[in-house]
Amino acid sequence: MTATEPARPPALTQVRLHDAFWSPRLEANRAHTLPALYAKLQEVGALDAYDLPEYAKKGITIPKTHHVTPQMWWDSDVAKWIEAASASLVTHPDAALDAQIDDVVERIAGAQQPDGYLNTYFTAIEPGKKLTNERDWHELYNAGHLIEAAVTHHQATGKTSLLDVVERYARFLAGVYGTGPGQRPGYPGHEEIELALLRLYHVTGRREHLDFARYFLNQRGALPNYFETEALARGDDPRDFWAGTYEYMQAHVPVREQTQVVGHAVRAMYLYAAMADLAAADGDAALRAACERLWADLTRHSLYVTGGLGPSASNEGMTRPYDLPNDTAYAETCASVGLAFWARRMAALTGDGAYADVMERALYNTVLSGVSLSGDAFLYENPLESDGTHRRWAWHACPCCPPNLARILASLGEYVYAVSAREVTVNLYASSTLRTDVAGHRLTLTQEGAYPWRGDIHLSVELDAPATFTVRLRIPSWAQGATLTVNGEAVDATPQQGYAVVTREWRSGDRLDLTLPLVPRRTYAHPAVRQDAGLVALEYGPLVYCAEGLDQDADLHALSLPRGLALSARFDPELLGGVTIIEGDAVADTVGGDDLYSAAPPSTHPTRLTAIPYAVWDNREPTPMRVWLRETVR
Repeated sequence: MTATEPARPPALTQVRLHDAFWSPRLEANRAHTLPALYAKLQEVGALDAYDLPEYAKKGITIPKTHHVTPQMWWDSDVAKWIEAASASLVTHPDAALDAQIDDVVERIAGAQQPDGYLNTYFTAIEPGKKLTNERDWHELYNAGHLIEAAVTHHQATGKTSLLDVVERYARFLAGVYGTGPGQRPGYPGHEEIELALLRLYHVTGRREHLDFARYFLNQRGALPNYFETEALARGDDPRDFWAGTYEYMQAHVPVREQTQVVGHAVRAMYLYAAMADLAAADGDAALRAACERLWADLTRHSLYVTGGLGPSASNEGMTRPYDLPNDTAYAETCASVGLAFWARRMAALTGDGAYADVMERALYNTVLSGVSLSGDAFLYENPLESDGTHRRWAWHACPCCPPNLARILASLGEYVYAVSAREVTVNLYASSTLRTDVAGHRLTLTQEGAYPWRGDIHLSVELDAPATFTVRLRIPSWAQGATLTVNGEAVDATPQQGYAVVTREWRSGDRLDLTLPLVPRRTYAHPAVRQDAGLVALEYGPLVYCAEGLDQDADLHALSLPRGLALSARFDPELLGGVTIIEGDAVADTVGGDDLYSAAPPSTHPTRLTAIPYAVWDNREPTPMRVWLRETVR
């Protein structure tokens, strides 16, 4: 099944959020995360690294003992900061921040080499190794993030200063990589440039960028494997590959033949997002089918209830179906950000709300858990259970997650809606205003509500003239019994591919009122997930809940919920910035003595459970946490 027409996210400038749930997070992102990231990039030398290539232009090689020694991925962190800061300017014009971005862009432009190449590490530190190890190093990955930064910078400010730089760089790379005479049939070990080139194509309309992205995707996994050819060219034995398998970077078979999500989770998500974008641009049925197979594999076998993915630290990624440990869950924040990228594109490609359901799950849970309420402390891994020692940090040896969080939060408006010539789709419920053209007319759609704490959502229509078009409102899979009225009259809310669909002649003043029933609900894992056998998770709307030890009168491992007992929800305006908590009667095992083992089962005593959204865990003092709780059958 397909959507009636292709959909695209609205431009950053077309959406304004004024939402009670999201606005505090977006303000913390603007006021605290962006300055904190910039300060760290200054402190570690990532910004000063753009001055080092000036020495290289003069023929001076910078020794590794220099006071600033770039890391191979520093360029990507700077680029993501530029992208996030640029998006922030759309909703909060800030002359000082604008000037700060301009300064960084100027330094980047100054570091670009005469042939268009741009990478601080391989220009200043190891110029002889430039473009010799795409399997392990990050040149094309860095280039991709720089391209994405340039696209957002241009969309937000109208400036072309960084766009001109990345177009030169893209043309240089397109001359290096390809199947023509003198070119290398290579592609990146860490995917990212593919989706970046597609974004560059959409903003410039230049098919050379579409063609280059298509080349990278078509070449991936082809035989002979480029990474083996590349290793031989630099004098290495391909069998010495540290990861042991090209599944690690999804290069084991061509992309259209892939059936299982394998390897490094972030790389996989970036790859699949690009595949979905190209499938939409080309109408490529085989590429779309591959995306749908991979999606089914992930969501049926390997996705955490929180929207996290990649249980293993050893490969920062996937292991085997149904392997979902809780206390050792890696679930990298960047992977859930990438999942949201992929899900948004799949929802637009197929018109199916099931993809937007997962996008919402990732955004409201693992993405938000990755940053503190204050906006200046972060998680790389997002476990579903902790003994209280897993805490947020201000910086990391590989600080990819904080600027990734910053850019997705700053561009959240792109995820709320999707638009096409004769349709407006509402994917997320957040108080906001969309201004766009539909059916040849200017539309302002205003959304109001208190989601996710309450399920009553109101949308009002303003038009320059009456117009006939379709409004699609997502009905989440958990929302049983949703109701919808238009101008006070009930209309059919039965989901069509996950959306209530209303096609009519709309006029200014028309109003839609959607009600999504919100009650606490219990969720159980597939029996093959051995780590969750006998356990239950709690959800409320899009939010997954957890228990933190400081809210309970019993140890979390000793506490259990009797099956069938009712749970209640209550909004607490004083807790964690204002959250709805879930409460209910529970029982706890009682310690009967000092013996490590006993022939007698433990006795129990009644207690109460208080659960908070997983999105806000670890924002108080150190304390144990669990998502999956024991359940007692009475």
